[in-house]
Amino acid sequence: MTRRRLTLLGATGSIGDSTLDVVARHPDRFEVIALAAHRNAAKLLDLCRRHRPQVAALYDAERAGELARALAAESIATRVVAGQAGLCEVASLPEVDTVLAAIVGAAGLPSTLAAARSGKRILLANKEALVIGGALFIEAVEAGGATLLPIDSEHNAVYQCLPSPYARDPGAAGIRRILLTASGGPFFARSDVDFDRVTPDEACAHPNWSMGRKISVDSATMMNKGLEVIEAHWLFGADAQRIEVVIHPQSIVHSLVEYVDGSVLAQLGHPDMRTPIAQALAAPERIASGVPGLELAQLAQLTFAKPDRERFPCLDLAYEALRADAGAPIALNAANEVAVAAFLSGRARFSDIARACSVVLARRGVTRIAGLDDALAADAEARGIACAELGVPLHPGVSLAA
Repeated sequence: MTRRRLTLLGATGSIGDSTLDVVARHPDRFEVIALAAHRNAAKLLDLCRRHRPQVAALYDAERAGELARALAAESIATRVVAGQAGLCEVASLPEVDTVLAAIVGAAGLPSTLAAARSGKRILLANKEALVIGGALFIEAVEAGGATLLPIDSEHNAVYQCLPSPYARDPGAAGIRRILLTASGGPFFARSDVDFDRVTPDEACAHPNWSMGRKISVDSATMMNKGLEVIEAHWLFGADAQRIEVVIHPQSIVHSLVEYVDGSVLAQLGHPDMRTPIAQALAAPERIASGVPGLELAQLAQLTFAKPDRERFPCLDLAYEALRADAGAPIALNAANEVAVAAFLSGRARFSDIARACSVVLARRGVTRIAGLDDALAADAEARGIACAELGVPLHPGVSLAA
């Protein structure tokens, strides 16, 4: 049995909660060395009380100072670091072998790259690292000798259905198609929705999964699934023609892999992130996750449908970006982050999200991505176009360049 020493990037989010739940069930297998978050100092303080990490990191420097003072007042010997440099430091600590990368959005890319360059075992829940980083991230993984394990339920399901070892070559492995399932979010089954009048609370009311507000909105627009298509391309070496999306409202079948002989392998389970997290934490072994067993006889039905691309145009925007140039996925992700932030703050309509993303893809100029500086430029350019289109202040959220 291997004892793993962990850094959790995004410890205060829903993925962090699920990971720490699994870790707490196996104290003999896992030790938390570092915890990192964006700005939730109060929750990170509570986690430090419970897990006593060696290091805690907060992106927000002011909140990091508050955390350091609070820890000192309670005589907790956790060292506090701040900013993007602090996140990168805890991602590459020499005593850490496994890094869970779950910082939402573009802000998670630099620290995830740091983990890759340091040769860590990366449990990837931040899809933006691949959507934005693309070839840069895969090259960093290979150059650093890192191991990449997907945590998104769909990609983890695909991973479990692939032959081992798998060399990111679907043709050589006899793979015909990768099918990513999507719940459809809160609006797929409702034909009466006026997308101009959807409220943030309605968009965040996911029928199956408990997630943060940004990813919940992405699920409602189906942008989340579009970004997962781009992520699958980089994870599994599959081109756009081999990756399909199928609506599966019950969220029991998490994804499927079809082989050229007609076999279709699928991974099934309750919609609970603890399952893919436990699989990746312990791989190639299996450990209890706390998720109850699946009783097939109790399932009323499993249904599947094609996505409605007219009502949910963000899915096609993602395919368009994947088929374009290296700058397109970066621009799409940046525009989406700006638009979702504007919608959640009441400054934009739900329907404005797809519109702003389409405008950015049409107007952007940065297409060639030779390094991180080019990615930063594409990200910044797209945010500027999106903010101008929506009439909101520049960079309302955390950008890649911050």
